[in-house]
Amino acid sequence: MAGTAGPSVLTVEEIRRFPNGGVRAGPALYWDILGLYRETLAGIREAGRLDGVGIDSWAVDYGLLDDRGALLGNPVHYRDSRTDGVPASVSALVSARSLYDVTGLQQLPFNTLYQLVSEGDRLSAASTMLLIPDLLNYWLTGSIGAERTNASTTQLYDVRTQSWATSLASRVGIPPRLLPPLRDPGMVVGTADELGGIPVVAVGSHDTASAVVAVPAAPGTNFAYISSGTWSLAGLELPAPVLTDEALAANFTNEGGVDGTIRFLRNVMGLWVLSETLRTWSTPDLPALLAAAASAPPLAAVVDIDAPEFLPPGDMPARLSAACRATGQRPPSDRAAVVRCIVDSLALAHRRTIQAAARITGRPVDVIHLVGGGARNELLCQSTADACGVPVLAGPVEAAALGNVLVQARALGEDLPDLAAMRELVRETQEIRRYEPSGREDWAAAEARLG
Repeated sequence: MAGTAGPSVLTVEEIRRFPNGGVRAGPALYWDILGLYRETLAGIREAGRLDGVGIDSWAVDYGLLDDRGALLGNPVHYRDSRTDGVPASVSALVSARSLYDVTGLQQLPFNTLYQLVSEGDRLSAASTMLLIPDLLNYWLTGSIGAERTNASTTQLYDVRTQSWATSLASRVGIPPRLLPPLRDPGMVVGTADELGGIPVVAVGSHDTASAVVAVPAAPGTNFAYISSGTWSLAGLELPAPVLTDEALAANFTNEGGVDGTIRFLRNVMGLWVLSETLRTWSTPDLPALLAAAASAPPLAAVVDIDAPEFLPPGDMPARLSAACRATGQRPPSDRAAVVRCIVDSLALAHRRTIQAAARITGRPVDVIHLVGGGARNELLCQSTADACGVPVLAGPVEAAALGNVLVQARALGEDLPDLAAMRELVRETQEIRRYEPSGREDWAAAEARLG
């Protein structure tokens, strides 16, 4: 994406698109990191003259470098099964309460801590761990470091001191030498000499951190956000972490945001289930399926979209049917009903998460900003408004790219002193669609079906 930011101007344009996904090789599921780097270079070159480059990506996954700076194998995909059983083994060394008190992080089986523990003796050959955006930045500039918003997703970052939790790392057998120097979003990392000396900026390199920058919230509003894509990251923006027993029990995470904010959120399975369903059916015609689903009876069947069986790739329609039968519901009878089940179940998970965030923090939610690819999905936006009982403001779709551009622009001299100024520019320039709750369906009764 190439973006432009200035007074009353904020645009992004798609320059190059290429497929990305897990590559199964032998028993493991990998990322094709060299292919990603090749396409990144090609995209930057196609963009023409640039004032800066910033990279954001998904969280938790990493590459290991040896003492010469060479990559020790392809990064493993977080949906790989190598961490099966690892959280339990770690809990024998460090309790969940102790982990949460230090890191404030949601317990997910693919957290970087668990992935590194699963490496075992292989860590002895490694000198440095670099998360995916930091690895690409290293190849562009030769500079090693870890941007804080993404570092905060590893379960190896002390959310209170905003530094690496080296004592915790040592307790679980992860050498602290692997943890590189930390960087703030907005820091100029170096220059990409291979690309003519373009400055490379450390943005909010976790894509959700960049997306939240572009949430078009007005000052003084009680807002929640949902960054909707493969995952739904749903929660609140806070000035400080919430590390209470209630937050731990509800499995909320406290991730770092741009300008020292905290993203108090929970990972919801998101549109992954829908995309895997389309893959199973070998059909790309999502608009037609969503139109048919909009005419299907609402809440006819719902599932816990966050259940572990929906995490790995596979036959999602079969898993949805099994989940419905397990809760005494009739499985969806046709494809429109399957899609409606997925969308309704995702909206129900949004409701569950937003309500929990409001209850735990004592902060009311008067409006939800839904950004990212899910903002295109009218059925999901309306269902989320209906489920949560508050208006949903949908857009911008390219929130992560816009947030990336805004942080770069400020780093390179644009007058955007704080998040409020950035969000004002987003409101001024981007299309936002409002969905009012209808109040027609009984979402509490649907939730009760799940036990």
